[in-house]
Amino acid sequence: MSTEGMTGGLVRDNPEEQRFELETPAGLAVAEYRREGNVLTIFHTEVPPALRGQGFGDKLVHGVLDDVRRRNLKVVPRCWFVREFVGNHPEYRDLIA
Repeated sequence: MSTEGMTGGLVRDNPEEQRFELETPAGLAVAEYRREGNVLTIFHTEVPPALRGQGFGDKLVHGVLDDVRRRNLKVVPRCWFVREFVGNHPEYRDLIA
């Protein structure tokens, strides 16, 4: 399953690897998770070093949370970046488990 991020890139769920992925010019950006029932615990996000600070992390998390909403799931943001993103985007706070 995939969703389009806020700036047009495709964020896709890779359940076999337990991560969401976003193709970037420098490789994959990923958000790693564990799923228990209807709750995803996101414990790590990573963007290729050459692209950090250019909005790819926001794009990734935006796509992840849109997918979580569409699938009627909840999220536990163990990753600091996801916690900060949700803190800055109140429209996603209802997704927090």
